[in-house]
Amino acid sequence: MASFLKSLLVAGGAGFIGSHLSAALVENFDCDKLFIVDNLVTGSVDNIGDLIGSEKVEFIEGDIVELDKLSLETIKFSHILNFASIASPKTYAEKSIETLQTGSLGVFNLLDLAKSSGARFIHASTSEIYGDPMVHPQIETYYGNVNSVGPRSMYDEAKRFGEATVTAYHSKFGLSYALVRIFNTYGPKMGQNDGRVIPNFVNAALNNLDLEVYGDGLQTRSLCYVSDLVSGILKLTQSEFCGPINLGNPSEITVIDLAKKIIKSLDSTSKIIHLEGLADDPRQRCPDITLAKKVLNWEPEISFETGLLKTSEYFKLINSGAD
Repeated sequence: MASFLKSLLVAGGAGFIGSHLSAALVENFDCDKLFIVDNLVTGSVDNIGDLIGSEKVEFIEGDIVELDKLSLETIKFSHILNFASIASPKTYAEKSIETLQTGSLGVFNLLDLAKSSGARFIHASTSEIYGDPMVHPQIETYYGNVNSVGPRSMYDEAKRFGEATVTAYHSKFGLSYALVRIFNTYGPKMGQNDGRVIPNFVNAALNNLDLEVYGDGLQTRSLCYVSDLVSGILKLTQSEFCGPINLGNPSEITVIDLAKKIIKSLDSTSKIIHLEGLADDPRQRCPDITLAKKVLNWEPEISFETGLLKTSEYFKLINSGAD
């Protein structure tokens, strides 16, 4: 492969968040070439269809666990953004070993590439590292309350290990880095059978099916529209901030109220039914974004009503079978 003056790499760039991020980088970031690597386990080429064919973009189907097979070592990257991870609860439960390998071996591989390039490394972490939190809202200095052998452990511990690995490379090699602790994010390009609350509820409501609420529904979530999240990641990438930082929407809502709001907004005849609660399901989830406001001058702007409308329109197209 040829060398470029300023090249960026997005691992997991065909996934839900990764595809939105890739498009925003092409539009807003000063670079000569954007490389997107994705193994398409949960990502889709359709998500980056508008980017493929651009002279500034090269898509490589491959796995960061086997990065040596992708011939990227000749390229000097200015920034590497790691968004390669299964994030769907349904899928990471089915592919637990693969999830752990991506969060360990894959992270090591990308970090070695960043070290050899002198690249700034942006690592997608998650609010899941806080587990079922005993501090609310969650601030970056909170260590978390995570069950390392629970049903969500393959994802939670992969992300916690990833954070430790990135931090170790910073300490030993002076790597410039940031850890993006992403809270619940939603929007177009989410998988229809993703297993997370927004696609579950929106698809059910569009088809007038029962909305399934686990437990009493009083557990809370804080929902950030994807374009807001991406704007924060862009600012973080272009900054010199090192360390963990929360990016999410601090507007908190109970799951039961979320279900009611979606049914009403979509004029659905769906009913709400309660199922047995899930093990280790966090009772409260809300980011403290004081740090993001201070160092990035960032906070969410898209209202839930606007975000829900855009997301619903996307799922209407998916349900109709339209391209």
